Amino acid sequence: MIPDRVCKTVHQYGRAPVSQEDMEKLQEIAEDYSRVKNCVYAGFAGIGGLSKIYPGYTVQNEMMKSGLRERLGMPSVYFRLAIFDALGEIKSQWTKTKSEILKRVGSNVSLTEDEKHYLRYLLKVNNAFDAVLNRKEVSLRQDLQKRYEMLAGCIDKQKADNYLCRQVRRIHVKPHTDSRDGFSLEERAYRYGNHGIYITVKDKRKRIFLPLTDSNRYTRQLYLKLYPQQHSVEIKVPVDVKVRKHKDYKEKPGLAVGMYVMFTTDNGHAYGEKLGQYETELAGWVRSQAMKHRTVQAGDAGRKKYSDRKRKKTRQLQTYINTELNRLLRTEKPEVVYVPKLPAPRKHGGDSGINHSVNMWHRGYIKKRLVQKCREHSIRIVEVHGKDIGRECSRCGGYGYRQDRIFRCPFCGYHIQEKRNTARNIKKRGEAMEA
Repeated sequence: MIPDRVCKTVHQYGRAPVSQEDMEKLQEIAEDYSRVKNCVYAGFAGIGGLSKIYPGYTVQNEMMKSGLRERLGMPSVYFRLAIFDALGEIKSQWTKTKSEILKRVGSNVSLTEDEKHYLRYLLKVNNAFDAVLNRKEVSLRQDLQKRYEMLAGCIDKQKADNYLCRQVRRIHVKPHTDSRDGFSLEERAYRYGNHGIYITVKDKRKRIFLPLTDSNRYTRQLYLKLYPQQHSVEIKVPVDVKVRKHKDYKEKPGLAVGMYVMFTTDNGHAYGEKLGQYETELAGWVRSQAMKHRTVQAGDAGRKKYSDRKRKKTRQLQTYINTELNRLLRTEKPEVVYVPKLPAPRKHGGDSGINHSVNMWHRGYIKKRLVQKCREHSIRIVEVHGKDIGRECSRCGGYGYRQDRIFRCPFCGYHIQEKRNTARNIKKRGEAMEA
């Protein structure tokens, strides 16, 4: 069921350059914010912290008692946010670790089905997972304990526990951040007024004023991004927006994804035809600058100029992507869109220039923005299995070949533009899934 509201990030920008003095005060908070997060990572991101990170108040209490906030002279409103930001990333990292172990368990032929079942149970039950990793006796509530003992009684428990501990040592990584270019603010740390925002700093009972380009006011957690070289700031605000529902959106297009043309539909319409041009230009420019700036230090003027230009070029590309996605939805008027599941990024052989272009491909950003825009317009997205989808004939189902961007079927003689053939296959598979 499509929700009535979705979360969307809106941006606010400074209307005037931030003074050097005010920027230094904001940077000081950002640096302290980073230090606190790294302290939380170091103390609680390992297996010893597993029992403390859910729900996280134990970590907060220990960090408050550590004296770090007093040594930094950091306002408690930022100190607490930094702790819970770090906790969120620690939990996310453990989720990734468990997901990877789950895959390895499923594909390990040396494990019996009973051993796999036991390991999956440990990965699912946090207290059992924590106890095994810390070599403690597993103690759960009665119904869970009974299930655990039944599973453990059917296998070599020590072997399975050792396997789990080895996989965690190999996979799990403690997070760390070197970012000092921003920090989160909750409502107590800011106040809107006079066409700008007042932000709490480390000086007692003082706030700095940042004039903004709009007069919008929000009452939620914000994120302040700093651009010291430009003497500017950007505020990111997560807001709930009402989902738009369109009675005339009835179509069900299949979308073929490409590096050079962003999307081709099953009816032959193309969107983002200049995507390849933008990405090739960006990749070529980055390559040309790489050798020039290889020996330049991060704080040098040349590196800062490079970062600014790269950011500008990337934003131009992202603006183009969003414009074309909006055009796609307005033109196609979809009720549901069928898209292929894209494979994970991998290393490519051959020409280094092509490899660099592939690495610069914004497919993750494109997918994220498509998903967001579809949510905002109550459009369903159905992902279909993409294996051999470009080789299959959309008319007869036989395997054909591509020549000069034309798909040709040797069985039925059908020929069609290759991306359109792929899009038609995507639509067929999507409709078959929902039948």
